[in-house]
Amino acid sequence: MGTVFLLILVVLGAIFFIGHRKEKHRQKELAATELRQVTKTAEEDVTSFGEEVAELDILTAGVELDTGGSQDYKQALDSYDIAKETLDSVAEPSDIRSVTEALEDGRYSAKCVRARVDGKPLPVRRPPCFFNPQHGPSAEDIDWAPAGGQLRPVPVCAADAERVAVGAEPAVRKVVTGDGHTRRAYWEAGPAYAEYNRGYFNSYAGSGLLPGVLMGSMMFGGMGGGWDGAHGDDGGGDAGGGDAGGDGGGFFGGGDGGDGGGFFGGDGFDLGDLF
Repeated sequence: MGTVFLLILVVLGAIFFIGHRKEKHRQKELAATELRQVTKTAEEDVTSFGEEVAELDILTAGVELDTGGSQDYKQALDSYDIAKETLDSVAEPSDIRSVTEALEDGRYSAKCVRARVDGKPLPVRRPPCFFNPQHGPSAEDIDWAPAGGQLRPVPVCAADAERVAVGAEPAVRKVVTGDGHTRRAYWEAGPAYAEYNRGYFNSYAGSGLLPGVLMGSMMFGGMGGGWDGAHGDDGGGDAGGGDAGGDGGGFFGGGDGGDGGGFFGGDGFDLGDLF
């Protein structure tokens, strides 16, 4: 009897060990896939900014920039170089943050150069356009919500503000997730894009220029409604509970999220460590 019991324990142990190794392998492959996807997204953003830098070269050709203009121009070029170099050496998700930080800084500098060339006042530094950070610094805040959501203020570029004002859809940044074929708004892409979001928006935490709930959700990569935090859709999201749980759900409401929960829904996040 003792021998049979021991044999059962050995078999169960072997099954557990094999299952554990398979799960670790699956998670490793998933992490590698997600890193490739978010790196590809960052690469597209770097390419987009590269085109903007090229336009800046044409804009400033034959123009004598003053000291401030020269500094802004140099900063835009340096930021582009930093973004490219960092992208080439991405080894983990946190590296993506440095790429988008450089892009955010560079786009503001480029906007300053354009203002100087046009003889306009320097723009106030604001968060990137929420709908698509490639659009550069936002121009204003507008109240917006997805279908069925609650209106909340978001920072947007002038072009998207005009689109929303006439009832058109904003030009939303969509990224590849999951199986490599599905494209979603970047705020619905889950924790894999948390560092991507941080690079663009983290410097505005506590500035009053972004709603606290929006910042908190970005920090934790849980902005998407219906995203369950485990690469599945369950309609409400299981991306976290904690102190933010409660009625109302997410930044725009919906689902079972809390008052400080995910951006568009979900069970919410504990933002206590952040604020």
